[in-house]
Amino acid sequence: MQTTIQKWGNSLAVRIPRSFASETQIENGTEVDLSIKNNQLVISPIAKPEYSLDALLSQVNESNLHYEVDFGESQGRELL
Repeated sequence: MQTTIQKWGNSLAVRIPRSFASETQIENGTEVDLSIKNNQLVISPIAKPEYSLDALLSQVNESNLHYEVDFGESQGRELL
């Protein structure tokens, strides 16, 4: 597919057709990585990391464990 580069402020912009966006799962606000490979511009979506509670808890150990802090008597409806 051919398209035209357009000026956007002091930068240049390219419009991504809906079919390409859908196929690559790019939507408004998606962070992308721009790179040059073999003298060609490559735009790649940045995968968001996926977290699981088990994976996060497996990283807790004695050196990074937070201890309980006492803020005194309850002041409102905390115990309800």
